Amino acid sequence: MTGPALGLGVDASSGVPPFEQVREAIRGQVDSGRLAPGFRLPPVRALAESLGIAPNTVARAYKELEALGVVETRGRAGTFVGGSGVERSLREAASSYVASVRALGVSDAEALEAVRRALGS
Repeated sequence: MTGPALGLGVDASSGVPPFEQVREAIRGQVDSGRLAPGFRLPPVRALAESLGIAPNTVARAYKELEALGVVETRGRAGTFVGGSGVERSLREAASSYVASVRALGVSDAEALEAVRRALGS
């Protein structure tokens, strides 16, 4: 089924869970610039109804998008596309750096000092 507001679709015959399909479709539109920072996403219930899926499925997709920094929830005001492409890229680079230093067994203090030195050069 297709959600008209965002042009999203959920393929019930796909092996990919519906919440992942919704999450990745929205994430793709944000990454491509089709959904700009500040764009208000449809309410959970409205999107769920238009896609023919349970509201909890859409809520889970939105929650995961928020954890990734793609969207932000502003209480009753709704869910909005967050930040700019630069901010998103910065978060991804920082996450990658943290994963690398954790794999190296470097302490947080050492990792921060390395960043300070790199920024100073």
